[in-house]
Amino acid sequence: MTAEEFAERWLTNLPYVANDQQVQVMAALTRFCARGNSGGDPVFVLCGYAGTGKTTLCASLVRTLREAGRASVLMAPTGRAAKVFSAYCGYPAHTIHRTIYRPPSDGYPFTEVLVNPRSDTVFIVDEASMIGGETDGAFLLSDLIQFVFSGSNNKLILMGDTAQLPPVGCSESPALDPGVLRSYGLNVSRAMLTDTVRQAKSSGILYNATRLRRAMRQSPLPVPQLCFDGFSDVVPVSGEELEEVLSDAYCSDGIDDTVIITRANWRATQFNLAVRQRLLGREEELCRDDMLLVAKNNYFWTARIKDGGFIANGDTARVVRIYGTEERYGFRFADVRLFFPHSGLETDCKIIMECLLSDSPALSHEQQQRLFQSVYTDPALFTEYTPHGARLRAMKTNPHYQALQVKYAYAVTCHKAQGGQWTNVFVDLGSIAPEALSGIDFYRWLYTATTRATTRLFYLNPFTADS
Repeated sequence: MTAEEFAERWLTNLPYVANDQQVQVMAALTRFCARGNSGGDPVFVLCGYAGTGKTTLCASLVRTLREAGRASVLMAPTGRAAKVFSAYCGYPAHTIHRTIYRPPSDGYPFTEVLVNPRSDTVFIVDEASMIGGETDGAFLLSDLIQFVFSGSNNKLILMGDTAQLPPVGCSESPALDPGVLRSYGLNVSRAMLTDTVRQAKSSGILYNATRLRRAMRQSPLPVPQLCFDGFSDVVPVSGEELEEVLSDAYCSDGIDDTVIITRANWRATQFNLAVRQRLLGREEELCRDDMLLVAKNNYFWTARIKDGGFIANGDTARVVRIYGTEERYGFRFADVRLFFPHSGLETDCKIIMECLLSDSPALSHEQQQRLFQSVYTDPALFTEYTPHGARLRAMKTNPHYQALQVKYAYAVTCHKAQGGQWTNVFVDLGSIAPEALSGIDFYRWLYTATTRATTRLFYLNPFTADS
């Protein structure tokens, strides 16, 4: 298939008439994906704001590549983001970790980058704004680059939204920065989608997202303005109305497709307690059908499951069964069976109860050290003559030390929500300092939270509204 034929087929596969900006991006990507593209290891950065058709454009690109006999591999930073990407494209998408690293065993994490067996393949990564760089102590970006280009004549497309929150510890998203990518010795092409497609113009969700994104370019930054008039999918909700509106959302679309996004872990804890007690009537600390959010990557509980991958920070799970609880090492544990909707995996594991209501993202450093020392010095496991190395190896397979750290998933912080989408999203705008409203960090937070909603967006206690 020639480049001209490829472009024509792509336009046919697009479910709407492309605007001029999209046609230009499609032409650039057609040239990029052509076989025999010379000039080094090619990378294409496709940035697109909410409502510009980036995901639909990519889905039709994947279909066209398949029809042209060109292999493609779809990836995303988290399990939930991979599930969303797969649903849009109609082809399997996996986490970056599962794709590029040797599978973990006996609790050891992903550390060894595989040699890529594929050649002439287009690797497409969605939600690339979430990929951290080496400045935040992680090496996922460099490992991804190493893996993709250890195969011959491969291409890498990194898609994302530069208006969203960058990775924790970063001021910008390194995977969407051509300068950072060129520092790896790569030739980089870049395109930006900024024009809202026709189908998005009637959406209040995308109208507000676009308005926030445009306001980010102003100096000084104004206080964000939210618009509700004329839109049925964006609704202001007061604190007094929340219980009734949230209950309606649970009844109409399900608990796992409704989420509250808030600014801090302590507020997420308050919301989670209120939801469980007042809406779900759950008095026990842990109940069957509770929705949980994984607070830290875990490689132990799926290590012996074929193609089990790993349990990622930000994954959600539903409690299927509770076998029992115990106290040990100064902590409380529960043996449970969990179902992970994003992967369809169901597995038994041990969870640590202290995380459920913690105001920190996971176990604090002090708690983690206390658990480590308690297991490390456990006389039931080791003698005084047990070498240090043997103790560490044993702890890699100790179910208590490897217990899954989870929180309730009814309300989450925006970083935990990033990469996911829900039918109903409630954005908590309470307890925000007035001076924070006109800061770029708050703008990015609000934009990211706003764009997590697919159908209905509820602003809880909005600070301002206009028509």
